[in-house]
Amino acid sequence: MTMTFPSLRLLAAAAPLLLSACGTFNAAARAEDGAGAELAHVWGRWADSGGDIAVAVTWERKVDAGVTVAEIEDAFASVAAEENLKMVGSLPLSAELQARSGQPQKFLKVYSYCDPETARAMVDFSPHMAAFLPCRITVLEKDDGLWIYTMNMDMLTSMGRKLPPELRPRVMRVRDAIRKMLERGARGEF
Repeated sequence: MTMTFPSLRLLAAAAPLLLSACGTFNAAARAEDGAGAELAHVWGRWADSGGDIAVAVTWERKVDAGVTVAEIEDAFASVAAEENLKMVGSLPLSAELQARSGQPQKFLKVYSYCDPETARAMVDFSPHMAAFLPCRITVLEKDDGLWIYTMNMDMLTSMGRKLPPELRPRVMRVRDAIRKMLERGARGEF
């Protein structure tokens, strides 16, 4: 059988897709259970937002009416103490912008937390995880009130390669602590 020119072009066009599919199947076979469901969740948020990747990869909560920034910060500190996370810094962006401009600013502050042992173990597992350190949670004032944002840590725990059995519970503890900060901070519960 002789291949015609159009058949060769079709084969050449299909080859990268076929090779890509092999890589995709290989990655899927090595991923955590539930990776497909989390990918579908992230993909759905991306599509629903009109292609805003930041929406797709974050968790957010509107802060209950009447909850103050001080109460949110107390909730964060309370969860950090309960879960043995260390606050490793904060970035008071609105205060800095106000100091630079002399104009009042809507509240914007980033809080950073870390479990150094788990962070080291994650970086040893995947050096690229260093880009996600430390865990950050942000309080942002919008026209409709205060909001809390943080990275969707389910992407790290569900969509990646299978975590070693000794690392998975440690990573899940940090994930659960950040999620608890988001939820309790939004309620001002400490």
